[in-house]
Amino acid sequence: MKFRKTMVAGSALALAGVLAACGSNSSSSSKGTSITRMESDVISTMDPSTTTDAISGQALIDTMDGLYRYNGSKLENAMAKSQPTVTDGGKTYTFKLRNAKWSNGDPVTAQDFVFAWRRTVEPKTKSQYAYLYSGVKNADDITAGKKAASTLGVTAVNKTTLKVTLDHAIPYFKTMLVNPAFFPQNEKFVEKSGKKFGTTSKYILSNGPYQLKNWNGTGNTWKETKNTTYWNAKNVHIDTLKGQVVKDSQTAMNLYQSKKLDIAALQGEQAAQAKSMSDFKGLKQSATFYLELNEKKDPIFKNTKIRQAISMSIDREAYIKKVLNDASIAANNVTPEGLFEKNGQDFSKTASKAESSAVKYDPAKAKELWTEGLKEVGQSAPTLELLTDDTTNAKRSAEYFQSTLQQNLPGLKVTIATVPFKTRLSRSQNGQFDMVISAWSADFPDAISFLDLFTSDNSYNDGKWSNAEYDALIKQSKTTDATNATARWNTLLKAQELLTKEQGVVPLYQRVQTTLQRKTITGLNYNPTNSYNFVNAKVK
Repeated sequence: MKFRKTMVAGSALALAGVLAACGSNSSSSSKGTSITRMESDVISTMDPSTTTDAISGQALIDTMDGLYRYNGSKLENAMAKSQPTVTDGGKTYTFKLRNAKWSNGDPVTAQDFVFAWRRTVEPKTKSQYAYLYSGVKNADDITAGKKAASTLGVTAVNKTTLKVTLDHAIPYFKTMLVNPAFFPQNEKFVEKSGKKFGTTSKYILSNGPYQLKNWNGTGNTWKETKNTTYWNAKNVHIDTLKGQVVKDSQTAMNLYQSKKLDIAALQGEQAAQAKSMSDFKGLKQSATFYLELNEKKDPIFKNTKIRQAISMSIDREAYIKKVLNDASIAANNVTPEGLFEKNGQDFSKTASKAESSAVKYDPAKAKELWTEGLKEVGQSAPTLELLTDDTTNAKRSAEYFQSTLQQNLPGLKVTIATVPFKTRLSRSQNGQFDMVISAWSADFPDAISFLDLFTSDNSYNDGKWSNAEYDALIKQSKTTDATNATARWNTLLKAQELLTKEQGVVPLYQRVQTTLQRKTITGLNYNPTNSYNFVNAKVK
């Protein structure tokens, strides 16, 4: 899922009173089985309409159910009782809902979906995920302020029947519905909570496997306890999930080895060390890290040669080896490998064959393009700030990029601004940066989950790169080519190749997350949306 998959990695954190984990008190505990997992930062919000980051997204998947849930790579029914009835050439979906309850005992109804979806597209909500609704009848006009949210193509036929009307067929529609932006919301509870909805445990209502407890909105620890009202509670075998913010990789390794963490994500030296450990897992993620260049704030970036020069100044393989020190993959484009395939062809690899010169490390060509670009924009010695998180790994990454850009691009001075994760998100969204290290991971297994981001009017296009031809290709993939798989594939390839050639954003790497996980944990699946599904998971 998209949860602003602007991901974070390592920085020092002094830990006291770390929650006990299953390695020390699980099955023998009188309180039942539990595990403690590491998160790299705090939960920012539990409002499904406004969440943007991966950490909050995981917590929402733990505590809520949409129409579907991923179980590994398999898309399974969740609130949808059965497969929908699809009519009108793929433009109308009718879902039958199962009997389910909210954690306060209220029934989950079709109207809960209607309310939630309307709330998300309502401009006043300021949801950055409202664009995902594009293609649902009237969604575009609603987000543009031209129509009322009540006209959205979603209706409650009765308490257990939900009808969705699309403007045109969307081939990936069902896979989108695992995103929290499509989760139901209890209207009475949301209205009563007001602006406090989703801000602390008191103002959260769950219909999923767990309930979030002991969360004050900012804390570095939290607890998710089994939701006994969950429709599938019989398959929730781990009683408690404990969250612990750990920003430093060495600290994470120490906590794992002392059995105070059961799942730990590592970078740098600890990642290299973990590869030889029996608990090692390399999780290849549908997640790409990239540089965004702010064309609105710094018109210098409107020059294609300048953008290309920055890209060609970066030795991605050396960066991975020297800084990340893990199994991550140098990115030739923003669409990750393994995300989208057709007849055995990998979309990302196919696009790379056609257009990858702009991401090839070539200092001489970079210098040439940089010099020409500066002359064209009338500058000679620009100073640019690189914005990133305040974590150890993020700082090391910024320092590497600062060094290589200044070394290969004459006259350039790069300063670094390190800020907390939530601040970086806010500054990115508000355009308060020159360059920023961003990241994204898939909402659903389709290239459009990435390529859609960089259309001119997308709320996540923080760098404000704009290309009319690119916009037209993305629109074509959603309309004219929507029901023709081959035509759609070819159109998206053209869009990816154009984005790469122009370096609308500068791709850096696809993350392969070095993870340590207790062997006592079984049945825990990792999903295409780079999230865990704890339903069916057990602790031995």
